[in-house]
Amino acid sequence: MLFLMNDVVLDLSEMKLTPRLTAHRFRALSFPSIMRMGQELYAETPLLHIERPNRARRLAALIHAKAPSITAALFVAPGEAAEPEEVTVRFAELTPSALEALKDRQDEGGLDMLACDREVWRRLAA
Repeated sequence: MLFLMNDVVLDLSEMKLTPRLTAHRFRALSFPSIMRMGQELYAETPLLHIERPNRARRLAALIHAKAPSITAALFVAPGEAAEPEEVTVRFAELTPSALEALKDRQDEGGLDMLACDREVWRRLAA
């Protein structure tokens, strides 16, 4: 299972949420609380997906477990030492073939934020 976190394609196929996160505790987590957790993580480390990829993978696994149709997340902090409320969040549903294509480009060194902005997030003007 692939998941796009900002501009990095993460492989979640080997992620295991238990025993660290028991089924009972996981059920208690709401999607907004997982989103807030992501905002807190990215406020603390704006390049979490690069600097702390294992944490980014766990966050992606939580997002996907709560909302299986979501296969991409964008967390953008306005700068260092941002407040969690300042971190903007977007989600997307990418097809498996689109994720595979992005993963192939990443493996070849051709995937960066500009490419992801153009193809997925569409934050930049044409």
